[in-house]
Amino acid sequence: MRLWKRELWRLALLAVLGALVGWPFSVPGLGLAGGLGLCLFHHLRQLHALHRWLTRNPQSEPPAASGLWGELFDRLYRYQKGQRLTQQRLRNTLQRIQESSEAMRDSVVMLDRHGDLEWWNSAAERMLGLKAAHDRGQHITNLLRDPRFVDYFHARDYREPLTLSSPIDERLILQFQITLYGDDERLVMARDITRLHRLEQMRRDFVANVSHELRTPLTVLTGYLETFGSYLAQDGAARLPPRMARGVDQMQEQTTRMQNLVNDLLMLSRLEIDRGGEDHVRLAIPDLLESVRRDAEALSGGRQRIGVEVDEPCDLIGSEQEIRSAVSNLAYNAVRYAGEGRCITLRWTPHLHGACLEVADDGEGIDPVHLPRLTERFYRVDKGRSTATGGTGLGLAIVKHVLLRHDARLQIDSRPGQGARFRCLFPAARLHRPATEAHPARQA
Repeated sequence: MRLWKRELWRLALLAVLGALVGWPFSVPGLGLAGGLGLCLFHHLRQLHALHRWLTRNPQSEPPAASGLWGELFDRLYRYQKGQRLTQQRLRNTLQRIQESSEAMRDSVVMLDRHGDLEWWNSAAERMLGLKAAHDRGQHITNLLRDPRFVDYFHARDYREPLTLSSPIDERLILQFQITLYGDDERLVMARDITRLHRLEQMRRDFVANVSHELRTPLTVLTGYLETFGSYLAQDGAARLPPRMARGVDQMQEQTTRMQNLVNDLLMLSRLEIDRGGEDHVRLAIPDLLESVRRDAEALSGGRQRIGVEVDEPCDLIGSEQEIRSAVSNLAYNAVRYAGEGRCITLRWTPHLHGACLEVADDGEGIDPVHLPRLTERFYRVDKGRSTATGGTGLGLAIVKHVLLRHDARLQIDSRPGQGARFRCLFPAARLHRPATEAHPARQA
């Protein structure tokens, strides 16, 4: 403010002096114009110096000036110096980020808001085959053309990673994870999980082979035990001590349990290895639920009330064997763990984005702390009770894999003392509605 006042006094002084000089010659206006012209010339001269400094060498010291122009030159110089320091820090930070990304063994690819390639590290060149000479600025889906990656990229749901083979080497298994940041920009990371994939494949093969090899000796043992049991049921039980008779009964129970375990392991291995889809047909869910209800009633032996409710008229597109296995596992679990005198309901109802197949009971319920782990293999809430009821610990794992193969998901809702609800949520793409319902206008 002080400098502005000084400039205004200077302008007024030049104007007065110019008017006084022109007064003796009877031209005070001309003198006033001359004084203002001198002031304008001074400002134009300083403006020219500012322009020359900014256009020719802005890194150098600012022109020497006094008053308001000197203050302006100093402020511009300090501002430029601060900007240069900020830019240098940003360049150093960016360089450190790039150097650290280069040191990573995982691929890192930066995309702009349109999905075009901006920068990537050397690992991306090795894993994805990116070339700086001609790939920069290309859209990511022009280089990674696998339909699964294209769908994953455009879906914008990156909560779960995507596993694919490398586009340049099918033996290399990569796990892709996309992160949104900034102005709708994306960071694509690809990790080499070939070793983990092979170990997982070895585990699956081992479980499948061991389960398959166990079937033959178990079948032989079961056959002889059934024959021996039939003999004892007729007249041999009286000839055996009670202790030995109990041993035969226990052997039959344990071989039956082992057979169930082997069957579940084989089923789970097939779901993991086989891609599926060949046996998908239209399933009449009401008929399927009624069939499962009869089987569950036979298992229950009248200890629970089991009902079916159907509020969704559409059919489901899927594998009858797999869907029946999933629903049966949920229903049998309810029979085993709900408790005597409870009510179990099998429902087929509409859902926000499709349909819901639900198995609910009003039994003891489950502590929420166990819910995230219920679909793990062999996980048991109560190991003693599960063993007593004959469960294998694989039922919910089978349900989970069946639903994944049908683009569905499992939702579990339970509280102690409030029962449990297991909901299988199927998308609309998996439903087949009657023609009269799909085209009500034509029916009218």
